[in-house]
This record gives sequence, structure tokens and C-alpha cells, in this order.
Amino acid sequence: MATTRRRFACTPEAVFAVLADGWLYPSWVVGASRMRDVSDSWPAPGAILAHSVGVWPLLLNDSTTCELWDPPRRAILTARGRPFGEARVELLVTPVPNGCEVEMREYAVRGPARLIPRRIESHLIGLRNAETLRRLRFLAEGRAPGRAARPRQEPPTQSNGDA
Repeated sequence: MATTRRRFACTPEAVFAVLADGWLYPSWVVGASRMRDVSDSWPAPGAILAHSVGVWPLLLNDSTTCELWDPPRRAILTARGRPFGEARVELLVTPVPNGCEVEMREYAVRGPARLIPRRIESHLIGLRNAETLRRLRFLAEGRAPGRAARPRQEPPTQSNGDA
């Protein structure tokens, strides 16, 4: 099992607000490239996110199912990743001073990926999930209450000298 942890400068509720928005899935999950559909009941257990993995034109349609939804503490998802199989992904969120810690556990539960030695699987998934948690952190911290929005930078304008 690959276990990856990261501290976030936001509340657990801010993390779960991102997780609850199924349309954001490809924004934080490494490998997911686009959303095709989100169940109306997402993130209730049994709800499905229909997404694609890969890069166009080599896209595979897959899905992720919510198994457990216990905000703001825990979520369990089953992610299909053809042709490799299915993985169980557990997201555990713990409050800490000035934010929270998110722990992501992932392991293959079905398909050829189960044949990969655990040590190699853990290393490879750990690298991917470090980036996944980095992306999730950016989104969750950006939604955190009290966080000031960055002012929009206007592009420079050209002057013809007649000002």
C-alpha cells in the first residue's frame, strides 16, 4: 500500500469541498484528463464519476466510485484504471494547528496491477500521489475562508504617445 501525507493550510472542510465537486476530479488527480459525467448523487456512496485517462487521442474512458463519504474525516474511492485494474483510494483528513494533514492510501484491488510487487507499487504510486496531494492542496487552500483572491493582472497596453 502506498501512503502519502501532506499538510494543508486550510480546514478539513475546505478539502472536502474540493472532493465533493466531482467536476474538479481531473484538476487534482494525476492521470485523469477530463470529466464525462458526475452522478447527481455524488459524493454519496455508490455515486460514480465518469472520467477519461490519458492524453488525446489516446484516451480511455473509466470511472471512480465513492465507497465511503464521512466528511470532514474520511473518504474511500474505488478508481478504475484500465488496463491496470482497480485501486482502492482512502483519503484521511486530520486537523492540525493552522490547517490539516491529508493522508492518501492507495493499493491495487483488481487486475494486473495486483501482480506488481508491493514495494515497487508503493514507490510508483507514492510518486504520483505526492503530486496528486500537491494539486489537491492548491485547490483546497484556494477555497479556504478568509483567503484573499489575487488581483487580476491586466495585460500591458501600448501607447502611441498621444496621452
